[in-house]
This record gives sequence, structure tokens and C-alpha cells, in this order.
Amino acid sequence: TCLPTRNGTRCASSDSLLSNYLYVFILGQLLLGTGGTPLYTLGTAFIDDSVPTHKSSLYIGIGYSMSILGPAIGYVLGGQLLTISDVTEDDPRWLGAWWIGFLLAWLFAWNLIIPFSCFPKYLPGTAKIQAGKTSQTHQNSSTSFQHADENFGKSIKDFPTAIKNLMRNTVFICLVLSTTSEALVTTGFATFLPKFIEHQFGMTSSFAATLGGAVLIPGAALGQILGGVLVSKFKMKCKNTMKFALFTSGVALMLSFVFIYAKCENEPFAGVSESYNGTGELGNLTAPCNANCNCLRSYYYPLCGSDGIQYFSPCFAGCLNSVSNKKPKVYYNCSCIERKTETTPAAESIDFEAKAGKCGTRCTNLPIFLGIFFITVIFTFMAGTPITVSILRCVNHRQRSLALGVQFLLLRLLGTIPGPIIFGVTIDSTCVLWDVNECGIKGACWIYDNIRMAHMLVAISVTCKVITIFFNGLAIVLYKPPPPGAEVSFQSQNVVVSTISIEEDLNKIENEE
Repeated sequence: TCLPTRNGTRCASSDSLLSNYLYVFILGQLLLGTGGTPLYTLGTAFIDDSVPTHKSSLYIGIGYSMSILGPAIGYVLGGQLLTISDVTEDDPRWLGAWWIGFLLAWLFAWNLIIPFSCFPKYLPGTAKIQAGKTSQTHQNSSTSFQHADENFGKSIKDFPTAIKNLMRNTVFICLVLSTTSEALVTTGFATFLPKFIEHQFGMTSSFAATLGGAVLIPGAALGQILGGVLVSKFKMKCKNTMKFALFTSGVALMLSFVFIYAKCENEPFAGVSESYNGTGELGNLTAPCNANCNCLRSYYYPLCGSDGIQYFSPCFAGCLNSVSNKKPKVYYNCSCIERKTETTPAAESIDFEAKAGKCGTRCTNLPIFLGIFFITVIFTFMAGTPITVSILRCVNHRQRSLALGVQFLLLRLLGTIPGPIIFGVTIDSTCVLWDVNECGIKGACWIYDNIRMAHMLVAISVTCKVITIFFNGLAIVLYKPPPPGAEVSFQSQNVVVSTISIEEDLNKIENEE
């Protein structure tokens, strides 16, 4: 509150003993990636080996939908765990029990080790399924060499040549760049969608995270499964699968403009977008009404005045007294708040001059935004399974796991790693009020320009979608399927080798038993 005299604050070193724990978090993320990646590369190839070609997309779609379902459930459960804290959600220091989710995930992951270790190298019937498959590999200069050499890929010495062959497969490169661009925008939204909902629609952090997860859970999972089901039902070949992905990406591009419709004007904020009853300057939180209060810019505790204007803290509102036994906390004798004789939409009664928390938003577009964004998520992820199936089909049969590994490497380096960084920098560029402490060190952003934030997110989304569509279309144009005669002869040659190899492995397993 407003204090005529306040103990002086001195600038201490910003280095904290806790800052070293940042490296613990980085190590934890590194271990998560190391342990999870084989499921997406070796696991996907294992599924593709074990089922007929026309059913592969269905099973891969289900598998990928589960990989999205997990993080989405984490959003919802994590949002609930964040409500556990020793401070109220109105307090900007509120963080919540974020660490409980890691303990639960650790317990479940260890319980899955035993069933995973029980699977054989090949499932029963794999040899028969492989005998019925035909090649759809993209034809280029390296294709004939790989087909002629039956032992290619069995030695580590072949690794550089295998990488070179993949890099020369233009269709594969185009599909990888397509998924990379899509991953950039999807991971960016997955990271910052709760922040967008929180600031645009005036929600609490926990409820915004819950809403974000509620949209991502059914949308992403349904999109992956629908993509796999449709490709499987119509038994699409490689080229038709890429065309289907191109169509869904085009629909998602048109729906991306929902963020322009969802934009909401910022609520009036004293010293930022609104003056202190005609006094003071915009961009300066200090005004004649609070000049003698010795307020701290580093202590952000928003409250809503009875005049419908939001204030940075009780001190900057000039409040002298408070009653803490009410929920939310209420304040009286505020020199910066103009007293009105009638009730305003922002205040429930005139018995107090301000209450803790942000002012209620007048924006009513949230249900429509969530509905359209839900459909956008469905069409975005409907392209995921078809693109993965196309990658498995356009490369040599023995290089599928390597192709998925290269895809995930580029996906991370060019997509999921820079995605949140680009979104974060872009969103920070729309900040209108930063946390600056007494030492002049800038911290987090307190207030964003909502209109500009919405426009910037649309610009990023549309740019990435256009890149996705361009490379997807280029892959369709460049793809050359095997000639009908060559397709059968290659298939027959490949089946003999794979069948013998599978039967030998099965015999070894039986002998060991």
C-alpha cells in the first residue's frame, strides 16, 4: 500500500544459488529427448513392418495421436497441479506445484519398461505381410544401386553413403522441410497458447493452461487418427497421400486467420493506456496522486478500481488501507481512484474502491475462438500421419528408420527448437510494460498489446503454413513412382532377402526358447 516512508532498497547481485539449477533442467530435457526419440523412429518402422501397407497409416495415426494425447493431458493435469501453492493465484509470485507431474511421469515410464522388453524382433506373420508389399520408392540416381546391393546398410561403413542417398532424395527432403515448418508453428502455439488466452481474455494462468489443453487433446488426437483412417480406408498410394496432406494444410491455412477475429482490446490500465484522472503521462506509472507513496516498480500486484481501471499495485493506486479477510482482498482510501456514485461493470459494489486481481474482460469471443481453433488443430494434425507414411514410402525399404531419424533431427533443429524461441521473441516484441527493478534490470513482461500480439501470431502462422504447402506441393511434383514392371521385380527380389532374414531370426528365437 501507499507508504510515505519506506526502507530503501539496495541493488544486490542478481546471481542466485538457484541459477545453477537451470542446467539441471536442460539436462532433464536432454534425457527426455534421448529416451523418447526411438519410439518415433524405430517404433514407427516396427509398426510399418508388422502390418499390411493399407493399414499402416491407421496404426501409425493411432500411435502418433497417443504421443500428442500425453502432452495434452499433461496440460490439463498440470494446470490443476499449478493450483497447489502457498500463495494465492492473484499473487504474481504464484507458481504452483509444477514438479509433481515429473514424479508421476517417472513412475509410469518405469512401469512400461518390462512390457516393452518382452516384444520380439519380429511379430508373428511379419514374413507373410512383407511378401505382399510392393515398393513405392521415389526413383532417383541412387535407387538402382541400393536395390542391386543386398548387403547395403548392414555395416556402419555404409552410414555416410546412406545419409548421402537420403539427402539426394528430393521428395524426402521436401517432405522433411514441410514437417519442419509445421512443427515450428505447432510447438510455438503449444507453448504460448495459454499465454495468449490469459492475456487476450483475462483468464488466470491455470485456467488458461486448462483451456489450451482441452482444445489440444481432442483436436490433435482426432486429427492424427482421422488422417490415418482416411489414408487407410481409401488405400492411398504415396502421391495421393501427399495430395491429401496438401489439402488439409490448405484448410488449416484458411482457418489460421481466427487470431485476427479473436483479438481483444486491452482493458484500461493506469499509467499505460489510461491517465490518472487526467494527470500524469502515459508510459509512466508515477503520477501526482502517488508521487509520495514511494512505490516499487518491481512489485506487481494488479488490482481493479471501482472506476473500471486496472492499477499496477495498491501503492500505485494510492491506497492506504485494506481488508484481507475478504476474497478477493479489498482496498480503501485510494487517492488515484476517482470515486463514483453508481456501480460500474468492473466493481460489484461501491463499498470499496479497489479489489485485488485484474479487471474482468469485456471480450466475449472466447467460445468462438476456441471452436474455430479446435477445427484448425484437427486439420493441422490430419496432415501428420499422411506425411509420415509418405516418408516411409518414398525412401528405400531398408532406410526407413534412418529416414525417420534424419527427419526428427531436422525437425528439432529447424522446427521444435527455434519455434518457441521465435514465438517468445515475437510475443515479447508486443510488450508495453516490463518488470524493471530498482537496479534497472529488466525481467518478465506484465502487459502486452493484445491487438499487435494477435496480428504477429497470424503473421507467423500464415508464413509457416505457406512454407509447408510449398514444399508439400513441390514433393508431389518431383515424386516419380517405380514403373509397374520394375516395381514387381524389385519387390520379388526384396521379399526373398527379407523373408530369409526374418525366418532366420524367428528360428533363433525358437531355439533360445
